[in-house]
Amino acid sequence: MSLADIQDRSLDDATAFGGQGDVGDYLALLKPRVMSLVIFTALVGLLIAPGSIHPVLGAVAILCIAVGAGASGALNMWYDADIDAVMSRTVKRPIPAGKVTREEALAFGLTLSAFSVVVLGLAVNWLAAGLLAFTIFFYAVVYTMWLKRSTPQNIVIGGAAGAFPPMIGWAAVTGTVTLESTVLFLIIFMWTPPHFWALALFKRGDYEAARIPMLPVVAGEDATRTQILVYSVLLAPIGVAPALLGFASAGYGVAAAVLGAAFVWYALRVYTVREGEPARKAAVRLFTFSLVYLFLVFALLLGDSLFGRLVAGGWL
Repeated sequence: MSLADIQDRSLDDATAFGGQGDVGDYLALLKPRVMSLVIFTALVGLLIAPGSIHPVLGAVAILCIAVGAGASGALNMWYDADIDAVMSRTVKRPIPAGKVTREEALAFGLTLSAFSVVVLGLAVNWLAAGLLAFTIFFYAVVYTMWLKRSTPQNIVIGGAAGAFPPMIGWAAVTGTVTLESTVLFLIIFMWTPPHFWALALFKRGDYEAARIPMLPVVAGEDATRTQILVYSVLLAPIGVAPALLGFASAGYGVAAAVLGAAFVWYALRVYTVREGEPARKAAVRLFTFSLVYLFLVFALLLGDSLFGRLVAGGWL
């Protein structure tokens, strides 16, 4: 059976049995694991931004960012239903599993997109809403519909979509885009290629089956390992940049430098270990550590900011 036959049969099944999805299936369309990281980085951007925002409006802003991120995920699953049906890590998603139809996913995604942008604009400010609208458009249209299937640089350019949430959170408080919020954007932007290329190394077969031009498929694994190391080396100093620019403490800078060095070490292992199961394990370890790295960098930024405010307010 050809790839086209598998895709057609899977989507036919989804159409035939769609409409049976429960709440859990619609939550799955929102990509909750990805959304959790989006929410966290957006929350950090909002909480460390100078100035203040009413707690209720802050909660509304985070909710809208979360809903917008989920809407992007639903639109991504709508468009990518054909390739999701042939990839092992996505075949159980609601559409290829026959729980939700593509039409339902599209309507769900568009409705949530409009809701999140309009509410954020009306309740908070229109700069943050505009950034959220652009993020949804960039992920759903520029990345999903264009870059993902057309270039091995899909992750490099498309990574911008995942880098906007802390900038949106910052803009929700300040109504501006600043150098500081741009640095937060750059941390995630530079983190994205080594993170996803590590995944692509040990899931290369999936991307080959789906005919997605990920870097390991198009340029080979050796070229991918080189690019992973290059981006990891570039990421390390950007992670320290908040301390160098004065909106985080020297303590944060030291911790971020240690984390960056660890990231480079894991990337170096991927670069040097190239054969068999050890190579696969090296890629898995980098992928896993990359998640830890991003969480800890933003957690440290948040803790550093809160500690500084307690000291400045005379609480410590």
